[in-house]
Amino acid sequence: MSNDNETKAQSDSVISSVAYRNGKKLQQVTIEDISEVIKAPDTFVWLGLVQPDNSYMREIQQEFGLHDLAIEDALTAHQRPKIEQYGESLFIVVKTAQLVGDTIQYGETHLFVGKNFLITVRHGASSSYAQVRKHAEECPDLLAKGPGYALYAILDMIVDNYLTILHEYTQQFQQIESRMFKSEFDQNAVHQVYRLRRELLSLHNAALPMGDICNQLIQHHEGLVPKSLRAYLRDVQDHAHQVVTTTDDMREMLANAMHVNLALVSVHQNEVVQQLAGWGAILAIPTVIFSLYGMNFKDMPELNDAWGYPVTLGITVVGCIALYIKLKKSGWL
Repeated sequence: MSNDNETKAQSDSVISSVAYRNGKKLQQVTIEDISEVIKAPDTFVWLGLVQPDNSYMREIQQEFGLHDLAIEDALTAHQRPKIEQYGESLFIVVKTAQLVGDTIQYGETHLFVGKNFLITVRHGASSSYAQVRKHAEECPDLLAKGPGYALYAILDMIVDNYLTILHEYTQQFQQIESRMFKSEFDQNAVHQVYRLRRELLSLHNAALPMGDICNQLIQHHEGLVPKSLRAYLRDVQDHAHQVVTTTDDMREMLANAMHVNLALVSVHQNEVVQQLAGWGAILAIPTVIFSLYGMNFKDMPELNDAWGYPVTLGITVVGCIALYIKLKKSGWL
């Protein structure tokens, strides 16, 4: 019964295991036959796995002759993006991202690359590579160059997903930016700015190592990546650089938009304070005059002057009007 369960777990982990010769698909290959199949000239195996268990990865290690440290890393998610060489094979870790509804989910893909094999190990959120494989099989001339082209196809899809997410972030950025250039304080907009800056940082951190990985593949691993594929990898590198620079620019512009919004709110508040101060100055005139004389005397001022009250009232009105005109011209009202 335990053997049946182990077999089922292995079958659930294996997405595809296909041998290719001269760019053409041969057949599905069982794990036990891989070591014999890859001995044939101009033949390589493309093996796709999803979160395999330890025992199964040890079988893979035996069939392909993989390094212990690389296997340990491949069994553990949350690895940093990197490229490492173990003997004649490479171990590459890249961050994957995909848009699920309105949420961006991140995962990892670990890749083992040799002269006659490519192994992909997916962890967490990651789109299926079935379309990548199908597209590669439609280009037998390029696929005949070996696992280097299959590696390019996977990296290209991952970066294309970055660009798709970046397009979504760009639309959100434009909507939020228009809300920030208002004189009213919008707490929801500020929260959205913070959230978007954080998500842009996550995308930036996922895309940044891709440029270095492509550069190392171009510069130092000609045995696995032929010269004819370097232009393709440079294209992936350029797209990754585009994601990095665009996310940096948007994060900077969002920060500036927040500063502008705070400045606009501050200016608007100052205008309100000026208006209140202006009206306070106008009201100070009757306050001072009426408090000086009071309103409890007949014919004031001065006490027995018949024109005292209307003159005082007129002076008060004229003084208030004159001050209002003065403050209106100076922009305080």
